[in-house]
Amino acid sequence: MLARTLNFFTSLCRAGALAAFVVLIAAVLIQVIGRGTGNSPVWTEELTRFALIYLAAFGAGVALMTGDLVNVDVVCDALPGDLPRKFRMIGSFATAVLSISLIPGAMKYVQIGTLQNSPAMAVPMEFVHMSVLLLLVLLAVFAALRFVLDWNRAGHDATALTQGD
Repeated sequence: MLARTLNFFTSLCRAGALAAFVVLIAAVLIQVIGRGTGNSPVWTEELTRFALIYLAAFGAGVALMTGDLVNVDVVCDALPGDLPRKFRMIGSFATAVLSISLIPGAMKYVQIGTLQNSPAMAVPMEFVHMSVLLLLVLLAVFAALRFVLDWNRAGHDATALTQGD
């Protein structure tokens, strides 16, 4: 059940990150071609920013799970015995608690976005602000999953499930 949940969220986030990356590449390509022809659309720069924000929102949780986020592994991994796993658990727990505590503020941020439109594309900013809420929810989910995996798999690497093990 835990492995299925992890695989579902990992697949969902990878698909979302891929979609955001494709949009980002397309927008930049249109912008570069437009500059070459002397007619660069204004909306491409805005779309690029939004795609980059969503790319980070979808990728942060997966990066946490796989250990690709910036952290102090050198110190933790050099510790003896079971201490590295325990420190990962503390970090995962703290990340989940912090993410969950920020969700109400992010929901207010999304509501503020209903009052605004983006300047170039006239997109309601609630869709852009939703990326912050998405990031916090996904980060909380992945941090909780990593905590549970470390709890259940004493002495094993919690990233093994995301790397096909």
